[in-house]
Amino acid sequence: MKFAFFDTKPYDRQSFEAIAQNSGIRFKYYETKLNEDTVDLAHGCDGVCVFVNDTVNAAVIDRLCEMGVSMIALRCAGFNNVDVRYAFGKIHVFRVPAYSPYAVAEHAMAMLLTSIRRIHKAYIRTRDFNFSLNNMTGFDLHGKTVGIIGTGKIGRVFIDICRGFGMKVLAYDKFPAKDLDNGDTIRYVELDELFACSDIISLHCPLTEETYHIINEETIAQCRRGVVLINTSRGALVDAEALLAAIKSRHVGAACLDVYEEESDFFFEDFSGHILEDDILARLISMPNVIVTSHQAFLTNEALANIAETTIDNILRFSQTGQCPNEICYRGGVTEDCRSGKCF
Repeated sequence: MKFAFFDTKPYDRQSFEAIAQNSGIRFKYYETKLNEDTVDLAHGCDGVCVFVNDTVNAAVIDRLCEMGVSMIALRCAGFNNVDVRYAFGKIHVFRVPAYSPYAVAEHAMAMLLTSIRRIHKAYIRTRDFNFSLNNMTGFDLHGKTVGIIGTGKIGRVFIDICRGFGMKVLAYDKFPAKDLDNGDTIRYVELDELFACSDIISLHCPLTEETYHIINEETIAQCRRGVVLINTSRGALVDAEALLAAIKSRHVGAACLDVYEEESDFFFEDFSGHILEDDILARLISMPNVIVTSHQAFLTNEALANIAETTIDNILRFSQTGQCPNEICYRGGVTEDCRSGKCF
């Protein structure tokens, strides 16, 4: 089998080649992203392998089908960049539902600690032999309340980490976990209470129509003054313009962002010698209380190995049996993983 592998980075190639060598799958690696202009690179392939910033819209899906491409293998958990409604009944789409929840949760805590203890500023100062502690005062996490939106695998690992620091947890999920709420240090609450009572808010939910801009001007106004916001999930969960305004007004005390709504034009690339054309992103990065990393929360050796293993297993399972438990279906107006056999 031959697959066109889009948006390739050196670490992708290294992890996939190590696992694919005896699989019978041959990957053709392209640095370019998949979109309407590049889709013809998949000509002669059985499938395409794509990442979070590749564009898989109706036009791309139609062209893939015209060329006889039958599989879209996502090497990520999120699939908001794929028009799954349009894909249903036309082309098979697989994802990696979990790779390393520890990687993402640990990165979220690393960003939080870096922000509130001013570690990024200390690093820069001491490299210039400036050992002053002026304006470096942080605060304890112990005893603080953290609001966690989304209690899937990543959210629950982050809860465990927060509890290790002695924090109280307010959680929200559309589908609460039965064994999580202990009525004391971990409680499920409605969003209004979570926003009003949390010192720190961390997002660990997928991007859907319901969660789009879940952090916006209105919800920020409900938050405590000085709240710290963490987003390691999807950029469009946060209205960046509203966040910027709230930081300028000092209502948001700090922001830790591993994702950004318009990141596909910038993240994973080197723009150090260029003027950044996104004014909101440029202003956020310039703020002393904002930390931005370029969608790297997933980037650990363990996660990369898991992503490659699951992606290749998805392809092999489908090619051998016509079924894959990680296939994304759109049935009855609901997007779900396929657990009962073929999607069409």
